Amino acid sequence: MTARIRRLATLALAAAALAGAARAEEPARVLTLAQALTAARSHQPQLRQARAFSAAAAARADEARAPLLPQISASGLYERTTTNQVPRPGIPTSASTNDLTTTAGWWIFGANLNQIVYDFGQSTGRWRAAQALAASQRETEASTGLQADLAVCIAFFNARATRDLVTVARDNLANVETHLHQSEAFVRLGTHPAIDLAQARTNLANAQVQLINAENGHLAAKAQLNQAMGDEGATDYEVASDGLEPVPGEDQSLDALLTEALGARPDLAALQQQARAQELTLSSVHGAYAPSLGLFAGATSVGSTPSGSVPNWDAGLSLTWNLFQGGLTSAQAREANANLDAARAQADVLRQQVRVDLEQARLAVRAARSALTAATAALDNAREQLRLAERRYDTGVGNAVELGDSQLAVANAAAQRVQADFNLSTSRALLLRALGREVPHA
Repeated sequence: MTARIRRLATLALAAAALAGAARAEEPARVLTLAQALTAARSHQPQLRQARAFSAAAAARADEARAPLLPQISASGLYERTTTNQVPRPGIPTSASTNDLTTTAGWWIFGANLNQIVYDFGQSTGRWRAAQALAASQRETEASTGLQADLAVCIAFFNARATRDLVTVARDNLANVETHLHQSEAFVRLGTHPAIDLAQARTNLANAQVQLINAENGHLAAKAQLNQAMGDEGATDYEVASDGLEPVPGEDQSLDALLTEALGARPDLAALQQQARAQELTLSSVHGAYAPSLGLFAGATSVGSTPSGSVPNWDAGLSLTWNLFQGGLTSAQAREANANLDAARAQADVLRQQVRVDLEQARLAVRAARSALTAATAALDNAREQLRLAERRYDTGVGNAVELGDSQLAVANAAAQRVQADFNLSTSRALLLRALGREVPHA
C-alpha cells in the first residue's frame, strides 16, 4: 500500500510539473494602447469622480429651475381640544367655562398653490447660471478625460520603453557571454593574455546588473500603467509595440494650431462657461432691486368630522418688494462682479498657457523626430563598430578593452534609440492634449 501511495504521489508531482511547464510556455497577454485607453475610460477613479460631479451639477441646475414651476402642497390636521370659551371685550360670547374634561375633535384639510409670475430675472438668472455651471463641469469632465488619456499614453510608452531596454540588456548579456567563452578559449590557447578574461568577466557582471535593473524598471513601469488605467489587477501582461502616428498638422505654424486649440480645449471652454455663469448670477442679483409678482391659491375644509367639514377657497396676487435689506443686494452684486473678473482673468491665464503648451509640444515633436533619426544612425554605426572590433579581436589584432568599449557603445546607442522613440511618442501625446484632441483608440 505504501509503495502504491508513493507511486501515486510521484505521478501527481509529475503532472503538476508538466502543468506548470505548460503554463510557463503560454504566451503572456498583450495589452495594446487602445485597450489601455478604453480601460482608463471605464475604471479610472478621477474620471468616475468627474462624471459624478457632472451629474451633481446637472441636478443642481434642476434644483434651480424648481422655483419657476408651480409649488403645490397639501396638509391635514386633526386635533383634540377643550371647548372652554374665553370672553373678549366687544364681542358677545357665552359665559366662560372652566371645564377641562369636555373635548371635541377638529379636522383641517388644505391645499395651496404658489407660482412666481415675474421677478425681474431673479429666478431665471439663477437657473441659467446653474445651467452654465453644469455645462462648465461637463467640459471639465472632458478635460479630465484628455488628461487621463495623456497619463495612460505616457505610462504605456514608458512600459514599452522599459520592455525594450530589457531586450537591449538581454542582447548585451548574450553578446558578453559569447565573448567570455571566446576569451576563455583564447586564454587557454595562449593567444590572448589573462587580462582579457578578467575584462570579459567584469563585462559579464556589469551586463547582469544592467539586466536586473532593466527588469525591475519594467515591472515598476507596468505598475504605473495599471495605476493610470485604474486597474488594480496583476501585471502579468506584456505591452504591445504601439505608438502614435504623426499628428495631423504637427508641422503647421503656431498660429494655425492655436486657432484650433482655442476652439477645442475643454478646460478653456469650462472657464468660459464659469464666466457666463457669473454674468447670469450678476443679472439675477440686479433683479432683486425690483419687486416680485406671484400668484397664490388655496383651498381648505374644516369641521368637527371629515364628512361634516366646511370647504373654502381663496386666490390672489402677491407683490413683494424688499426695499431695504441692510445692503445685502449691493454686496451680492459686488461679489458677483469680483467673481466675474476672476473667471475672466483665469481664462486669460489659460489662454496664454495654451500658446506655451502648443509651442513646447511642437518643438518637442520636431526635436524628437530629429533625435530618433540620429539615434538610429548612431545605433547602426555602433553595431558596425562592434562587428569590426569582433573581427580584430578574433584575428588577434584587437584587445579586450577595444571589444568591451564597442559592446558598451552598442548598448548605449540601443538605449538612446529607445529613449528617442519614447520621447517622440510622448511628445505627440502632449501635442494632442495641447490641441484638445483625443488620442486615437484604433
